Amino acid sequence: MNTLHDCRKAFSKALIELAEADPRIVAVVNDSVGSSNLKDFKQRFPDRLINVGIAEQNMVGIGAGLANGGLVPFVCGASCFLTGRALEQVKVDLGYSRSNVKLCGMSSGVAYGELGPTHHSIEDLAWTRAIANMTVVVPADPAETSAAMHAAAAYDGPVFLRLSRMPVPDVHPAGYEFQLGRGALLRGGTHLTLIANGVMVCRALEAAALLEEEGISAAVLNMATVRPIDRTAIVEAAAMGPIITIEEHTVYGGLGGAVAEVVVESHPVRMRMLGFPGEFAPTGSPEFLFEHFGLTPDNIRRAALKLVEECAGVTYATDPRG
Repeated sequence: MNTLHDCRKAFSKALIELAEADPRIVAVVNDSVGSSNLKDFKQRFPDRLINVGIAEQNMVGIGAGLANGGLVPFVCGASCFLTGRALEQVKVDLGYSRSNVKLCGMSSGVAYGELGPTHHSIEDLAWTRAIANMTVVVPADPAETSAAMHAAAAYDGPVFLRLSRMPVPDVHPAGYEFQLGRGALLRGGTHLTLIANGVMVCRALEAAALLEEEGISAAVLNMATVRPIDRTAIVEAAAMGPIITIEEHTVYGGLGGAVAEVVVESHPVRMRMLGFPGEFAPTGSPEFLFEHFGLTPDNIRRAALKLVEECAGVTYATDPRG
């Protein structure tokens, strides 16, 4: 898992593949051809890329209009602006109208860390998963990004794809098949389950490896689709033991909230939700922010040890790191 990849490259390659196979595929951007990694698409399909400028509300509305005309638009822009500025259009023009538009929220989470809270996108899952008819997907690596793009194109309805610019390792085995609404168990375990998505999946896997050194068996479940969420996989995890969710998002309304909704209804179990604690994050690099808010593999390990101790009444104090 050492080689790191930018998922935007997989996104761009997949979009070109889709456009080559289907003349209905078009891209709509908000003056973000470069940051959305669409330069190759523009060169290959100059008449199928629409740049509306910095006008996100119009961009989503144009996407809906193109869909009404029989095209399949991928509407791309920085997630903080695509979801924040155009939320009414996302709700009405896409969700309410069931428009066949694929929203691509680029550079999500805290990828724009140095630009501060105005450019952080740590509320987008809460906003989009609350909208009826919206499918919400957070890929974890290039293979899943590509597969999610193809699945979104084949799905008839609005989809929000939350895509990061932060390099990540491959986390899925060869032959992995992505399915909308299905979680992927990447590591088995018997003591607790770490549920993550996006850039947090590789960190959850690292935390599980650290826990194994201390005699704790942690399963890792990649929950790429936040809506509709894989209820069966969550119930199975809860039946095994406590759950920790890890997300590059506020703990209010995101992955943790979605998992907790299933747990409280179907199989109550102790949980811990790791993410941004409902406050504006300071300005700094993504890695600084992950450390600041406890979203590193070692901090996940610490949270898991504490949760297991609370549930079992056993102290695992074999590691001098605490």
